[in-house]
Amino acid sequence: MLKLTNPFLENIKECQKTDMKLMEKLVLIQEGKETNIKVDESGVMRFQGRVCVPDVPELKKMIMDEGHRSGLSIHPGVTKM
Repeated sequence: MLKLTNPFLENIKECQKTDMKLMEKLVLIQEGKETNIKVDESGVMRFQGRVCVPDVPELKKMIMDEGHRSGLSIHPGVTKM
């Protein structure tokens, strides 16, 4: 699992506020109707414990770049994805 740095999570949290589908879910959460999405102690929306990535192309690209740059994204000893 990729460990997210605090500024990275802050960026995701701010972008979540711009995603209309996630905001609709947040309203349901606040009304007590939604159970599969939770807001963690830092204010980040999660689905079954996983961070909800908002539909923001720049953010998605940043996440993909980070995943590909990490040495944990491939099998040890393998140099190609």
